[in-house]
Amino acid sequence: METLIHFQDILLQSVNNDFRRYLHEQINWNQRMIGIKGPRGAGKTTLLLQHIKYDIGTLKEKSLYVTADHTWFYNHSLLDTAMEWFKQGGELLVIDEVHKYPNWSRELKNIYDGIPQLRVIFSASSALDIYRGQADLSRRVVSYALAGLSLREYLLFSGTASFPALSFEDIQASHREIALDITSKMRPLPAFAKYLQLGYLPIFTEGEQEYLPKLEQVIDAVVDTDLAYTASYNAGTAVKVKKLLAVIAESAPFKPNISALAAKMDISRDRILEFIYQLSDARLLNVLSVSGKGVSRLQKPDKIFLENTNLSYALHPEPNQGNLRETFLLNQFINAGLDVSEPQTGDFLVNNIHIEVGGKNKGTKQVRDTGNYLIAADGIETGFGNKIPLWLFGFLY
Repeated sequence: METLIHFQDILLQSVNNDFRRYLHEQINWNQRMIGIKGPRGAGKTTLLLQHIKYDIGTLKEKSLYVTADHTWFYNHSLLDTAMEWFKQGGELLVIDEVHKYPNWSRELKNIYDGIPQLRVIFSASSALDIYRGQADLSRRVVSYALAGLSLREYLLFSGTASFPALSFEDIQASHREIALDITSKMRPLPAFAKYLQLGYLPIFTEGEQEYLPKLEQVIDAVVDTDLAYTASYNAGTAVKVKKLLAVIAESAPFKPNISALAAKMDISRDRILEFIYQLSDARLLNVLSVSGKGVSRLQKPDKIFLENTNLSYALHPEPNQGNLRETFLLNQFINAGLDVSEPQTGDFLVNNIHIEVGGKNKGTKQVRDTGNYLIAADGIETGFGNKIPLWLFGFLY
């Protein structure tokens, strides 16, 4: 146990409280078992350590942070560790990257059922389906998802400016007043352009020149490691998945022809669909379906996007500006928890509002007959009427 406590002490010393992710305020930390999923590099570890160091007062001395791939677990089980910590007076066990521990779901269930006085918080890869492990955790764990940085968080984390989050309704009703207030304090367009290229993950603070190479390493790690744990990928499968991701990156966002993709890669149609949805689970892709269409992993999505614009720059030397706009907007909508679908007219349907994305001169021709529409226009600081600056949707969380 001393090994784990010493490991925790070293990590806590390196954590500061300068910046908190949006999810921190949304979590009910008093639940008996909490699961936090998110992509690599989003800040899950920092979120957990900040909670221990700054939020729980004297309970800090009764809290233990472990990472599931620590050498300790070569000859100690998760259940035995939890039991020993409880016997020593522990009240909180925090487990990072739980998907790297074999039989994680069964032992979490045993801890929940067998040690009711011990609270557990764990983090996991986005690719992990917490409710489909070997044991049923659906009635035991409360799950949260940590996304990458919003534009608003990027401005705060980079020390550029601090603004509150906005609801979709706030933006729709008061976008001009809000944009005028923000632009009186900063010029958003240069910061927005930089965010699209290298602002989605907090690792941008480690150096802008190193960001895209590190993001490429993140992509490799998700496919080679995370999906190996969660989807039983082997080396050969990982190569095929990376090839599919590269093919998608050349055209995304696009309406997929699954049969053509299958023929191009010499893989079955069902296998292509399986890979697409696994990459979506792992937060490397976003998929969009027509409103009212049943959701099934056996059905092809109506449109495929890269999950965020930084991936566009990492996987393609010169991403298309129009593709970046759509990728950004869908990403922010999904991360803010909005229900998004593909409309018959326009690019996105949110709250029964048709949204068309384009440059500063984008007109209303494609959506004005719907009677309920918004234009998300790039290249403008402020809007008017139904025309809203694209960057302002980066303040949704």
